[in-house]
Formats: sequence, structure tokens, C-alpha cells
Amino acid sequence: MLVVLLALAVGGALLFAHNEISGNGRPGTEVTVSIPQGSGVSVIAQKLKDAGVIRSAYLFRWYVGQKGAASKLQYGDFTLQKSACSYDAIIAVLSTYAKAETVRVTIPEGTTAIAIAQKMEAAGLCSAEDFLKEANEGDFSEYTFWQYVPDDADAPDRFMKCEGYLFPETYEFLKDDTVHNYVATFYAQFDAQITDEMYAELKKQDMTLPQLITLASFVQEEAGNSQDSNVAQVFHNRLAADSPYPRLQSNTSSYIQSDSDNNYLWNWVAPYYGGWDNIPENIVAAYDTYSCKGLPAGPISNPGIAAIKAALAPQPNEEAKDAYFFVTDLKGSYYYARTLSEHSANCQKAAQVNKTVNTENERNLNIMLQIPGTAGPGRRSGTPALCHQLRCRCRLLRPA
Repeated sequence: MLVVLLALAVGGALLFAHNEISGNGRPGTEVTVSIPQGSGVSVIAQKLKDAGVIRSAYLFRWYVGQKGAASKLQYGDFTLQKSACSYDAIIAVLSTYAKAETVRVTIPEGTTAIAIAQKMEAAGLCSAEDFLKEANEGDFSEYTFWQYVPDDADAPDRFMKCEGYLFPETYEFLKDDTVHNYVATFYAQFDAQITDEMYAELKKQDMTLPQLITLASFVQEEAGNSQDSNVAQVFHNRLAADSPYPRLQSNTSSYIQSDSDNNYLWNWVAPYYGGWDNIPENIVAAYDTYSCKGLPAGPISNPGIAAIKAALAPQPNEEAKDAYFFVTDLKGSYYYARTLSEHSANCQKAAQVNKTVNTENERNLNIMLQIPGTAGPGRRSGTPALCHQLRCRCRLLRPA
């Protein structure tokens, strides 16, 4: 009897799979399925199931894999019939680029969530307020990374939940799409970057995904170039259990404001709350890297994959391997040091370079102002700001 029941169950499953793949269901109404840019097969399969086009997301994923069709699937709005489309027909439709009016938006690495929202508004896609609301409060549990990002209730000192996970890239957004799909496009791209091997490495290091992205955002802001691994190693050294300098002390997020620094607290958090004095005390304490030990409560920008990989597994050179300090000069050179005395000497070297650069720049500026036609209406009014910029201080890590 058991054998008979098992045979019936297997036969029933095979019959279901055959009918499902062949599209032998009862024809239903036509529906429009919106596939966000960057969606993987899992997301596409779930959207097709939710729309009633297919009955098994798992079976569709398996079939697409068997056909090797994953790379052919496009994004856009597609018209499909409920329950009566064969998988081959669905794949054929989804493999055809859906002609629709699009808007191209480029997000540079290191852009903050607020700046991204402003770019989306400037592109005429949605309001910045609606974008941030959906990015912070929407349900994106279909993406693997989302389960590792705590809700606001579990991260009361974090500024924004979405910060760090809106992956920087050039996107083609469908005009008149939903805000949810706009946000999903960013999150799908981020989700695709974090591989199983990277999750395994996080587990090996006893490091959470938010910790990785937070560290990567500082690497992005302090470097974002060939020095990513070296800067990441300095931060790793400072975060080590036996570190004599357990604070990041980065001017990219601190109470110290300088016109030469892109300071997260001053430039983004303070305006959001209507001024520095209005920032909640717990937020200031959680993001001021000169006072808080370890990592801040969350990322300070949305880093690129190079910074993320460097933060996860830095490959420093000998100079930065054991360093706790670094300083940069206006020519873009980095100086690394293990002791405070070495760091002080490096600061003097950087200051000398800066002095030379500023002298050369001011000389060139004076020459430019003496050339007829170069100091016309509006140009001279910008000169003081330019001179101030030329005298900017180099960023450095100070001792605890």
C-alpha cells in the first residue's frame, strides 16, 4: 500500500511539473508583470508567481537553470497570461527587451542615501521623501542581505536603515515605475555583489554584514582608490581587541568640521534634523568617531565593491600592515605610521607638500586673474572660496 501511495505521489508531482512547464492550466486574464532592473531569477520567479502567471517559483528557477536562460531575462513591464503560458513562452517574452521610456541615473561610489534620493527626485522619478521612506520602511525580504540588516527597533542609534545598501551604479529606470521598484533595483544590485564566499568569510571573522558595510563606507570615503586595502588595514588594526587606539577617529564622521572634509554628521545628518543642535544625542554619540569606540552605528555612505572587498579582506603593503595612523597630502600621497611620533613626522612631510602645492596653485590663480577676460562678471566673486579650498588641511587620524 505504501509503495502504491508513493508511486501515486511521484506520478502526481511529475504530472503537475509537466502541466506547469507546458502551460496546460486554465487560461486566465492578462496581467502586467514589472521586473526591476538587476533582478535575479529568484526575484523574477517570485513576481511571476505573485502575479498568477506560474504556480511554482522553485520549478521555474530550476527550468531556467536547465535552459541556461538566466542571463537572457530582461527587466521592464511584460504582459503575460495567467496560468496558460508555457515556461518556454514566458522565457521568450522575458528575453525580449521591453521598450519603455527610461531615465538614466548615475550614482558614484560613496554617495549618501540622501544624495541618492535627491538624484532620483532631480531625474523626475519620485520625490526624495518617498524614496527614503520606501528604502527605510519597505519590505525587501526577497533579497538575501535584507535578513542581516536589523530593523530600527533593534538599531535605535542608527541614522538610516538603507544607508550602505543602495549600490552605486549607472541605472536605466523605467519612467512612471513604482517607488518600490526603484529602490528594489538598488537592493537587487547590492544583493548580487555579496557572494556566498563573502558571507562565509564574514562568519569566519565573526563579523556582521552591517559591520562590513560600515567599515567599507569609511574605506570609500578615506580612500576610494588604490589605497583601499591599506586604509582598510589601518582600521582593522584599530578595531582589533588589543588595539591601543580603539576609535576610528576619521574626519569623515565626527564633531570636527572642516570645509575640506565630507563630514557625514555635519553635511548630511545635521541638515536632515534642521541643524547640529537638533541632532538626537544618541545619534551624535553613535557616529562621532572621535568619541565612540569601535565602529559607528551604521554606514556613512554607499560604498562600491572594491571598498567592500578591501574592508572584508585587506591586502596591505608592508608600510601599512601594522599601521595605526595615516595622513594624506594634496597630491594624493598616503603616509602610514605605527607610532604617534612617526605619524607626527609624516604630518610634517604632508604639510610641507601642501605648502608647496598651495603656493603653486595660488601663483597660477594670480596669473589667471591677470589674463584679460578671465576675471569677468561672477568669476572674481568665486576667488575667495577657491583660495580657501587651496589652503585646505589634510585629513589624518589623531591619537586617542
